[in-house]
Formats: sequence, structure tokens, C-alpha cells
Amino acid sequence: MNATRQLHDLGQSLWLDNITRDILNNGTLKRYIDEFSVTGLTSNPTIFDHAIKKSPSYDSAISEKLNKGLSGEALFFELALEDLTRAADLFRPAYDQTKGVDGWVSLEVSPLLAYDTATTLVAAKDLHARAARPNLFIKIPGTKEGLPAIEESIFSGVSINVTLLFSREQYLAAAEAYLKGIERRIAAGLDTNVGSVASLFLSRWDVAVSGKVPDAIHNKLGIAIAKRAYKAYRELLETPRWKAIIAKGYNPQRLLLASTGTKDPKASDILYIKSLAAPDTVNTMPEATLLAFADHGEIAGVMPPDGGDCEQVIAEFGKAGIDVDALAAQLQTEGADAFVKSWNDLMEVITSKSAALTASA
Repeated sequence: MNATRQLHDLGQSLWLDNITRDILNNGTLKRYIDEFSVTGLTSNPTIFDHAIKKSPSYDSAISEKLNKGLSGEALFFELALEDLTRAADLFRPAYDQTKGVDGWVSLEVSPLLAYDTATTLVAAKDLHARAARPNLFIKIPGTKEGLPAIEESIFSGVSINVTLLFSREQYLAAAEAYLKGIERRIAAGLDTNVGSVASLFLSRWDVAVSGKVPDAIHNKLGIAIAKRAYKAYRELLETPRWKAIIAKGYNPQRLLLASTGTKDPKASDILYIKSLAAPDTVNTMPEATLLAFADHGEIAGVMPPDGGDCEQVIAEFGKAGIDVDALAAQLQTEGADAFVKSWNDLMEVITSKSAALTASA
């Protein structure tokens, strides 16, 4: 049995952190589903920036939309929805078989809205309605301003992937927003056709402290943060509030382990995948990491529900001068800023491609 199948059978969903029109057109995504047990995917502005910049596969669609008077952000979301609805249809069997637990794809609202609650909510509802797929998440960052939009979106029936979470505390705030939205749905007698994941970013922790801590704990902070959040997640599932929504037919929000591509060239290319095996979670990974794990993957045990040694490891970073609470806030802000940069780059690619295609028409 290959390593990807082992993770799947353990109860961890493997999602691809990538989407391009090429992997849809040439059957690569379908092959990953069949051969590597991939049951969902995530996208972000950086992924689309690279996809559209590096491939001519979008050119005819861009020309068509230009002829309809679309440009910039409006044109991009048309392209993104075309790709993601096709992907959602490929994952629909997994969604149906698991009754909405698995089989999801994700589309992000504009990162420019990270600190704008009202406009985020409007954008989430609009994209959800246009996609018209039950297994498409709208990604909203778990910032202070994003949390009310997450709760309101869930109440409105918009399934949400909460992104840009970096700590247990940020995860718990996202879980509370989901829970409040579901409790309001129950009180209003609404249907159960809504779901959520909470995406915890990991490798950026180790990048942030690289060169600032002893070698003995190098590349161990991201995994410790994941274990700490996983402990909180398992504890939440046992609380009366969560058991009550499950009894009403709602799926609990799942913890999603994100940013699991190894950034350190000296470390194992499957560092985070082999260390983060855990039932009832999602691991979304870059394409290169998926292929590496399929080729030479191994599972280094299962994450302990009680967090294992996470607090001891985090304490070692504290002794080395790392304030994990302050760093979590910093990483969330930097993550939001990085997505804005990627978004601006993406808009520039759309503009330049549009101009080139118009000139050559």
C-alpha cells in the first residue's frame, strides 16, 4: 500500500494545494485522485498568479471575457470559477460518499478585504452563489475582522475555509465563529448543507525562527504548533456544544494543516507530511510535496490527541527568546500582506495578458 493511501486510510484527507487549467485538461488531477487518494484541493492568489502567468491555456478564455467587457478582478474570478467548478465536479463523488466531510475545493475572496468585514461577507455570498457547487469553500482569513464575516457566512449557508491561522488561539477563535454560525442555523431551523475547515499554516513558523534558535530544535516549531492545535481540536470535539451540532446533523469543522511544503532545502522534503498524520484532519500540500510523499513517503507515527511533547518543545523556543504569541500575530499580518502582494501581481498578469491578447487580435 502506498504512503498516500496509508494516510487516507488513517482518516487524514490529502488535498492538493494547487490548481491549474493544465492539470484539469491533461488528466493529471484525475490521476492524483485515482492513484494518490487526493480528495480535495485548495487555491490562493499565488497559485493562480503562477498558473495564468506560465500557461497559454487561459488565453482563449481571457480573450472571450475581454470581448464581453470584463477586466481585472471580475475577469479573474470568472477564470477561477471555471477551474474550481470543474475540480469540484471531479471531487463530487468523495463529497457525496462522505456526506460532505470530504471532497472540497476552495476559492479565496480578494485579500484586499482581509480587514473589511462587510465587504468580505458580500464577496463570499456572491462567489458561493456563482459557483453553484455544494462542495466549494470560500476562503476568508481568520483575522479579527474576518471572524464576524465567517460566522455570518456560515449562518447564511456559505461553506468557509478559514485561512491564515497560525496558532491554537487563532484556531479556537475560528472554531467559535463556525460554531456560533451553526448554532444560529439550528435556532432558525435551517438545513445542514454547510461546512468548514480551519487552516493552520505551519512551515512559516520554522522559516521565521531559522537562524535564531539552537540546532537541536531547528525545524520543530511548526510541528509543535500543529500538535498544540490538534490537542485543542480533539478537546473541542468532545464538548457538549460540538456534540449538540453533530447530533443535529452538522459536520464539525475540521482542522486543516496547511503550508506543509518544506522550505528548508537541508530538511526532508516530506518533513511536515510524515510528522502530521492525524485522523479527522486534512493535510493540503503543494504538488511537489505530494509527488515526493507518493514516491518515498513514510508515516512517523500518529499525532497524539493530548499534544504529546508540544508544550516542552514550545517552551524550548521560549528559552531561546521566541514569543510564540507575538510571532503568531506577526505571521498572520505578514501572511495577509503576502497575499495582497500576490493579488496585486495576479492583477498585473491579468492586465498584461489582456493587453497582449488585445494587441494580437
